Amino acid sequence: MSPQTDLVLDAGRTAVVVIDLQHGIVGRGSAPHAALDVVARAGSVAAALRAAGGTVVWVRVTPSADEKDALMPPTDAPAVTPGKRPHDWAELVPEVDRQPEDLFITKRQWGAFYGTELDLQLRRRGIDTIILCGISTNIGVESTARCAYERGYSQVFVEDATAARTAEEHEFTMRITFPRMGRVRSTEQVVEALGG
Repeated sequence: MSPQTDLVLDAGRTAVVVIDLQHGIVGRGSAPHAALDVVARAGSVAAALRAAGGTVVWVRVTPSADEKDALMPPTDAPAVTPGKRPHDWAELVPEVDRQPEDLFITKRQWGAFYGTELDLQLRRRGIDTIILCGISTNIGVESTARCAYERGYSQVFVEDATAARTAEEHEFTMRITFPRMGRVRSTEQVVEALGG
């Protein structure tokens, strides 16, 4: 089999970590995959892994209510802030179909490991492989991937269940960065590897 299609996953040792599929992020739009397509495909991966006995982790990003923990160092390309966030800005979109047994992590920055209990929850469940998807490919997903790689997790990146602000940002990360940290596959390939 080609290295691009050969994928074997032990569901009991695998978690899908889905990044930032919340109203305030999904509502901004994405490329090269439409945000609602990303949501649907991420949901398919989560459902397949859950059915196979794996762990599903939904991650959202939001500052504390007083926003004093929001990152604001000076940059040449500051993040566009939405002003006053709508009340549902940090809530997962309902299409993700979060289940009671799923884990839920709130992060205060791009990556899902720093300052959260993600690593603890994964290790105590015997997880050694992470399937990553969500928005944005080169920010929240990539930051999480870099930390996962440094912690020794095997990783699978679901190309069509991930998107960025622009197609160029997405494609650079998928073509150059992610192959150095794990395996890049499609939703169909991942679901098939989980017995779906």
